[in-house]
Amino acid sequence: MTRRGYPSDVDDDTYLFLLPYLLLSPEDARQRKYSIREVLNALLWVACTGAQWAYLPHDFPPAETVRQQAHRWFEAGCFENAAHDLRVLSRVERSRNGEPTAIIIDSRTLQSTPESGHRAGFDGAKKRKGTKVHLAVDTLGHLLAVLTTPANEQDRAQVFDLCLEVQEATGVNVEVAFVDQGYTGEQTARQATEAGVELVVVKRPEATKGFILLPRRWVVERSFAWLSRFRRLGRDLERLPSTLVGFHFLAACVLLCHNLKPLFA
Repeated sequence: MTRRGYPSDVDDDTYLFLLPYLLLSPEDARQRKYSIREVLNALLWVACTGAQWAYLPHDFPPAETVRQQAHRWFEAGCFENAAHDLRVLSRVERSRNGEPTAIIIDSRTLQSTPESGHRAGFDGAKKRKGTKVHLAVDTLGHLLAVLTTPANEQDRAQVFDLCLEVQEATGVNVEVAFVDQGYTGEQTARQATEAGVELVVVKRPEATKGFILLPRRWVVERSFAWLSRFRRLGRDLERLPSTLVGFHFLAACVLLCHNLKPLFA
């Protein structure tokens, strides 16, 4: 099987931007057998298709080489660092301050698989066994922080850790977090305050039925939809939670680079 110019192949501008973040060793290191660009293309193919590592087309580097390098990048936070810098560029390009003062927090449950089943939990609300992915985005939908927990854990219990990660990423610049009614509670509000963030619960209007577009809240739902374009994020296919988080930031980098192409030109 060959990829025949699969659309996931990284373009020149995106590759040149990401390259400094991916150089954990010199590009011309003697032990390097395959180019960084080919390994990155293979990783994007896996992210876009959701295929198993072993099913990588033969004109990519070996699957084990790609998998090991991907884990090195994920553990080093390479894509996370790139996503944060791309977010700043995107905000400035839209005449916003580089760092946000408001965020939106929400979660979704990914169905478990045999690979991730050992750390899965049962989400009683969604009637699904799997992993919860907790997201914090700015008001433009840019990814700021990702946490994963078993699906049986409460959303409100992750607010403190999410807010701390967001404050670290933004230089303690965030003041407000918009959330849904699943995050109500005095303890949750107090924990957010300890992280320097005011928790604002956006409630659904009473006596309403069907879909309602809630102010602020829709932004994070759109971010989940953007990330769902990457089939690797459709289910929890990873043995390690750090790999699942890494794929989220990889997807964020690809989306932001696509949006900023006119700026790179």
